[in-house]
Amino acid sequence: MNTNALLDFTGLPRFDAITPADVQPAISEVLAQARAVVEQLTAEHVAATWNDFAAPLADGIERLSRAWGIVAHLHSVNDIPEWREAYNGMLPEVSRFYAELGQNLKLFARYKAIRESAEYPHLSLARRRIVDNEIRDFRLSGAELPEEKKPRFQAIQEELARLAARFSENLLDATNAFAEIVRDEAELAGLPDDVKQAAREAAQKDAEAGAPASWKFTLHMPSYLPVMQYADSRRLRAAMYRAYATRAAEFGPSEIDNTPLIRRILELRREAAQLLGYNNHAEVSLVPKMAESVAQVLDFLRDLATKARPFAEQDIAELRDFARQELGLENLEPWDVGYASEKLLQARYAFSEQDVKQYFGEEKVLAGLFHVIETLFGVRIKPDSAPVWHEDVRFFRIEAQAGGNSTNHAKNNAVVKSGELIGQFYLDLYARETKRGGAWMDEAIARRRVAGNANEGIQKPVAYLNCNFSRPVGSKPATFTHNEVSTLFHETGHGLHHLLTRGEELGISGIHGVEWDAVELPSQFMENYCWDWGVLQQMTAHVDTGAPLPRTLFDKMLAAKNFQSGLQNVRQLEFSLFDLLLHDDFDPLGNTSVLDLLAEVRREVAVIVPPEWHRLPNSFSHIFAGGYAAGYFSYKWAEVLSADCYAAFEEAGDPFDPVTGKRFLDEILSVGGTRPALDNFRAFRGREPQVDALLRHSGMIPV
Repeated sequence: MNTNALLDFTGLPRFDAITPADVQPAISEVLAQARAVVEQLTAEHVAATWNDFAAPLADGIERLSRAWGIVAHLHSVNDIPEWREAYNGMLPEVSRFYAELGQNLKLFARYKAIRESAEYPHLSLARRRIVDNEIRDFRLSGAELPEEKKPRFQAIQEELARLAARFSENLLDATNAFAEIVRDEAELAGLPDDVKQAAREAAQKDAEAGAPASWKFTLHMPSYLPVMQYADSRRLRAAMYRAYATRAAEFGPSEIDNTPLIRRILELRREAAQLLGYNNHAEVSLVPKMAESVAQVLDFLRDLATKARPFAEQDIAELRDFARQELGLENLEPWDVGYASEKLLQARYAFSEQDVKQYFGEEKVLAGLFHVIETLFGVRIKPDSAPVWHEDVRFFRIEAQAGGNSTNHAKNNAVVKSGELIGQFYLDLYARETKRGGAWMDEAIARRRVAGNANEGIQKPVAYLNCNFSRPVGSKPATFTHNEVSTLFHETGHGLHHLLTRGEELGISGIHGVEWDAVELPSQFMENYCWDWGVLQQMTAHVDTGAPLPRTLFDKMLAAKNFQSGLQNVRQLEFSLFDLLLHDDFDPLGNTSVLDLLAEVRREVAVIVPPEWHRLPNSFSHIFAGGYAAGYFSYKWAEVLSADCYAAFEEAGDPFDPVTGKRFLDEILSVGGTRPALDNFRAFRGREPQVDALLRHSGMIPV
């Protein structure tokens, strides 16, 4: 076992050496070790204290979470058959262990004993928070269930884990299964040159020698979105739209149809909730969140919908009029919306997203992003080296800057030395067929204080930042749309939450212990800097001329910032309401189908209704294969918080105001889950959250 690279925890993951064959023996080993730790710590002679019980338990389980985290990450970014088999082969065992852990009454009793002990009031705030969270989570894991019901609850958790993995795999397989081959160059009219070149290169990879010229378009975002936005060919847009909208549905191969998985997932979540004494999964989901009740969230979403819908109705009316009068589209179909919107944007503001894209080259964007982070938080970001899982992946380090806001990361807030390592992160920017869609941040290593040596050193945090952007085409560097730049800033915000934490206990370090409806606060906060002129001056250079973004073009972008914000907001509210109602009183075994419920939600909030054959649920990975079940509302909930936080910088008159930046780092980013997220917000703003900044930033203040 000493030769198994997956079991090397001395430093960074050894991606150059880890293989699918390592998974079964390595995970089996760390599972056995974790079970042995649990057995040792539940012995009668072990005292229910932090040092004797809670700390050793966290240490003993971390090796499993580290190793399994690597396997799960590789399953996401390199989903080849060997990794898929290795991941799914051990998923039941890992799921079973955590289910057993959550139902272990001896562990549960010890945490309760700590909270009732004389030691508890003298523990640090972070440790008290961990104890409280553990007790809550044991209850949510079925620890208080009657013994005869525990096996069923455990079986449900294992099956849900398998179904989530299968849902994600089906979606990736369905995405990869479709390709639209264009052989008539006339159908490429309107498409940007770099998109056509990428499609040509994709076709050449597949074509036999001497095959006629063709262009290959896929459902991966760098190929799909430009077609929907720029292609003059209505036939091409319609074909791509239908293929995308029906992925992993009954219209394709039955083995990758997510429809039966959706019903089963909903059945199991409802059954698990009722075993715990709740009415439904939505009630369970809200227990560890900021929001207090389903009714409160529904009121929040419907209030926003009431405010947003008039703007959305105005947006769609204008778009239909423009499409009819200027584009000759008497009936605006869903596959026309992106195309017509781009044409309207150009007509109204005299610029194209494609024009803007030419200024956002990869290197300049990264330099601008890093400048924002360095200026706000007093750190330095430098290239670093580490084994990676793909040649496209880059690696960076974050260091302390003398006198900067980061200089109290050391124990007892001592000043750290300039250049001292704070954290590191991997950056995987480009789309690949073996990589799941979307963009996300995940942790590789969490920050904590490592006991057992003379210095009690700090384990530095490491993060994965993953996107699905276009790779370089031909001899030109990769260029990003402004929306992609915002996505990069968003995921980096999550990364900063993980990397700039000062937490020294695993349970509250970084995003651990942070309520799910507050996790999006730092990510959405960072998006604001994509609209700052000073930032864009430093992060733009035309891919051909090297000229920075002209002020005139920026002013047009700014004027168009809230273009169709009504449509965008009601779309997010549609997703949020559908998710919450699906997990509230919806009965998956009843007469109303999932699609019936979605139709009801659309009648309430939507202004664009997709065709009857559209299958949104079958690709809704956030709620069926991610952590957002009955929690998709978190994006809007946290957006209120993030907009209000950025408003503090606006009130200071400087988006880089050092005093406000330090306070944001001290009270939000670095605190992690040490205290409730609402307390973090109050400490930063000095008051309760207000929705005004969100409405103002979205252009939805009634005139």
